[in-house]
Amino acid sequence: MATIKQTLDELMTLDGAMCAAVVDSASGMMLGSVGTGVDLEVAAAGNTEVVRAKTKTMRSLGLNDVIEDILITLGKQYHILRPSARKEGVFIYYVLDKQRANLAMARRKTADVDKEMNF
Repeated sequence: MATIKQTLDELMTLDGAMCAAVVDSASGMMLGSVGTGVDLEVAAAGNTEVVRAKTKTMRSLGLNDVIEDILITLGKQYHILRPSARKEGVFIYYVLDKQRANLAMARRKTADVDKEMNF
């Protein structure tokens, strides 16, 4: 099992990783962060709204399913939001340089670290 710090450090081992955070989706506050390139406090709060909106929309549609991840593709970056399957109300926020990152590997890495995260 991995701590939040170990989880974040593991995310940063992937080529193209810029920064990452573990976020409490009830408050929008970061539980931990690493890296640079994005104001993570602002991003954590803002992306909390994205996760909430998608969850609300799924309920409205009567979808009995879970969000594996939410991908936001920008011109120069990938932003991955992954609600934790292990810890309700927490999500991983991961930012990667689009030119250097392998999106499939990044999605796989977030799934792997989520399985090991323990706090």
